[in-house]
Amino acid sequence: MRLSRDDPGLPLYHNENNRNQTLRRIRTRARFWFAQRSTGVKIGLLFLIGFLLFGLLKICSRAITTDVHQMAVPNQNQDPIIINEQIIGGKPENPKEDDERVNDDMAVEMDNRQSDAENSPAHKQAHRATGKSVKFNGPDNERQKAVVKAFQHAWLGYKKYAWGHDTLKPVSKSYSDWFDTGLTIVDGLDTALIMGLEEEAAEATEWIQNKLTFEKDRMVNFFECTIRVLGGMMSAFYLTGNEMFLEKSVDLGDRLLSAFKSPSPIPFSDVNLLKRTGTNPQWGSDSSLSEVTTVQLEYRALSRASGNSTYEDLSFNVSQHIHKIGCDHEGLCGMFINANTGTFKKGATITFGARSDSYYEYLFKQWIQTGKTIDWLKDDYGKAMAAMEKYLYRNSEPNKMFFIGELLSGETYSPKMDHLVCFIAGTLSQGSQNGFPRKHMDMAEKIGETCHNMYDNPTGLGPEIAHFNMIPGKEDLYVKPLDAHCLLRPEAIEGWFYLYRFTGNKKYQEWGWAAFQAIEKYARISTGGYSSISNVKKINVQYRDSMESFLLGETFKYLYLLLGDDQTVLPLDKWVFTTEGHPLPIYDH
Repeated sequence: MRLSRDDPGLPLYHNENNRNQTLRRIRTRARFWFAQRSTGVKIGLLFLIGFLLFGLLKICSRAITTDVHQMAVPNQNQDPIIINEQIIGGKPENPKEDDERVNDDMAVEMDNRQSDAENSPAHKQAHRATGKSVKFNGPDNERQKAVVKAFQHAWLGYKKYAWGHDTLKPVSKSYSDWFDTGLTIVDGLDTALIMGLEEEAAEATEWIQNKLTFEKDRMVNFFECTIRVLGGMMSAFYLTGNEMFLEKSVDLGDRLLSAFKSPSPIPFSDVNLLKRTGTNPQWGSDSSLSEVTTVQLEYRALSRASGNSTYEDLSFNVSQHIHKIGCDHEGLCGMFINANTGTFKKGATITFGARSDSYYEYLFKQWIQTGKTIDWLKDDYGKAMAAMEKYLYRNSEPNKMFFIGELLSGETYSPKMDHLVCFIAGTLSQGSQNGFPRKHMDMAEKIGETCHNMYDNPTGLGPEIAHFNMIPGKEDLYVKPLDAHCLLRPEAIEGWFYLYRFTGNKKYQEWGWAAFQAIEKYARISTGGYSSISNVKKINVQYRDSMESFLLGETFKYLYLLLGDDQTVLPLDKWVFTTEGHPLPIYDH
């Protein structure tokens, strides 16, 4: 609707104020004067006005540019601005260190722009990834070939009945969706690459490029989506050099950063991919310790590849925050931390199992990933291992099986060990090769053997949880009915992989091969895929009708690497495996 001249929406014409009447007369006279001029004079006047406006715009533009520059480069003499405990601007506490950091950043930027990139292992890896793919030769013995066939059988079942969905339900020949991001494809891609499966890798690449989208109004778990999807794509990028994987990773990484919109440095546990909002879990305001401290390898790799430090800065700030506030029990932390307050929940259980496990893993692996340059990561890891030995590391009776128990409510000892805890055998053994005490290898070997003992049951598969007897006269290890299910987890095999790499003791290969044969015998579904089972103590197995993505992403990968004759594939001084088993390059800074 058009307004009339007397409409209240045009107050200049509705107001009888003398000043407004004066303005009216001036405007009328100016129009009359201009109308009486010749055409040449009118053109000249218009040109002059245009020239003056152009000059005025140039002057304003320079002023704005100066102001923006001053805002972009804060005055170092002013107090720093702090957002979620991240310092922006201000005078550095140590000018010398700051100058060195700036010089290092400039050097890194120069290296990223140079085509040769010859100065560091990390840059060599990045150059190789963007220039050509890492070459894998495929299986070199019959056992590795059997694992490859198992992977193909799982892939075939998934392709037939669940392609594009998160996981396969092999018994019902159906599928389930958790994040609706094709978890099995993305999680299993780098395993296919390492096994030399070109057809399966090409299928996965084509789907990710043309079908995978994160424009979905769906809540996802920040941690799980990071380690499975982001980690899988970043590993594929570094192994193939395909920039598409990096582009997809940046898209996902930007969305997942919404988790950091919390009141504290601790991220929210859940993120809406479409709305880019974060929230606490439905059951409360606490996040799991492992979930908030086990995304740093993935985000650091994304920052180093993309040139955007935001991912690394925000995720590493979580680690710095935990380091700053410290943990009870001499470096052992409770399993819950509040995203609103940034503080630990009082009286929480202390464990190396679910909700805490990979915090300790990433203390060590971040130190490795950054070229052993961040001393407090090494120190915190060392303190935690010493406290673990003091408070949690015990042996059973009568056969002295060594295990890592828990402190319920931070106080009461429980001789319970999750299958997840078997990862520590690998971390301890790798630590012993990187400056930590020899006894760490001894502990790793003992825990690795206990994890093997957990598989000593009618099916030969590992239960989810085991309990240990510490009183003479009973069996060392027992499994409760509700803990007897098996998800075909990788942690025991992962531990044996590291132990074999560092000791060369072939018993670890035999243990892995026995576990693989049990998977083939009791978990294989003839029409395609493998299923978790309900009770490892019953030969007449009951299937849970679920094939987890980590079966392809981790379990088969670690089996393949463990059983190989060539143990130089993915050398551990050049690559670090994430908690989801995705190899990423090690940097020198």
